[in-house]
Amino acid sequence: MTLSLEKVAQADDKIWHKGKAYRKGYTTGSCATAAAKVAALMILRQQIIHQISIVTPSGVTLHLNVEEPLIHGNQATAAIRKDGGDDVDVTHGMLIYAQVKLRDDAHITITGGTGIGKVTQKGIGLPIGHSAINKTPLQTIEAAVREVLGPERGADVVIFAPEGEERALRTYNSRLGILGGISILGTTGIVTPMSEESWKRTLAIELEQKRENGLDKVIFVPGNHGERFVREQLQVDTNLVVTMSNFVGYMLQEAERLAFRHVVMVGHLGKLIKVAAGIFHTHSHIADGRMETLVTHLALAGAPNELLQQVYHCLTTEAAMELITQAGYESVYDAIATRIVDRVQQMLRYSPQPFTCDVILFSLDNQPLGSNRPLAAIAEELR
Repeated sequence: MTLSLEKVAQADDKIWHKGKAYRKGYTTGSCATAAAKVAALMILRQQIIHQISIVTPSGVTLHLNVEEPLIHGNQATAAIRKDGGDDVDVTHGMLIYAQVKLRDDAHITITGGTGIGKVTQKGIGLPIGHSAINKTPLQTIEAAVREVLGPERGADVVIFAPEGEERALRTYNSRLGILGGISILGTTGIVTPMSEESWKRTLAIELEQKRENGLDKVIFVPGNHGERFVREQLQVDTNLVVTMSNFVGYMLQEAERLAFRHVVMVGHLGKLIKVAAGIFHTHSHIADGRMETLVTHLALAGAPNELLQQVYHCLTTEAAMELITQAGYESVYDAIATRIVDRVQQMLRYSPQPFTCDVILFSLDNQPLGSNRPLAAIAEELR
């Protein structure tokens, strides 16, 4: 399958990142829109169609191959294969189908069928019980079908994806309360490779949902290890946990925007120590500074030069932790946690009502290392 991207002002189906060209793709929303449009067109023409064009919300024209076209009287079905370009996700390569059936009136209805998730919780901008088809795809599907049918005809449109339920198991959908299948997504219609924005937005949606459901405290973790620590060591409700990945600053800003009252960051020393140095995006391609920050805090604690040299030349924080334990300087972890809180407070210094922040550091063997205040006190406030 080929993707043709044509824009009035410029033609560019690639994005450059670190000197390498990455191919753009298109969203599940674009697939659903194109499938619905071609199905409606086949009903009117009573003719099988093998290629269809749509204009995405961002103004890009897509020329897409149609798969499994089928006409039966006033009803037709067609599928478009999802192509994420070089930003491959779990929906890449799957078929998104639309079934269109003419109505006796001028209304157009759009629902999700097999493999499209159902909304079971508040907070993602769709009513509970509604198919997980976001606002923009709903609008583009309706507009595309209306363009074909005109103002006098109506149709019932069902979007479905036979592989959707299985593939959704590898997404964040269940954490967002979307069960039984994938979501039909897309605000621009185009997938931009190497884009962090879509990943950040997914994380923020979960945060918004928890706030809308009445939570005013949250535990940020970089990943699965943090969630396990919360469950096993803090013994608090893991419903409070939200993954922040490497986007520490962004998620803290979102927590502030949503007026959370208490934010606790729980993570491995090697990840969160970067925040003590003012690094709020913790991916290694942005910045590192782990050993430099650790050495600085050890020096402030009065550690001898020999230990500082040994720690500085460690390749991992786990290796450094062994040396620190042997030398008896474990108190440095509380100091680092406190410094992280200082950095967060500095970031929020102009907020009229900043949230309370706590930090808990742990090791790879899931043991607590340090915190800005007693661990038991933090855990108690989260219960």
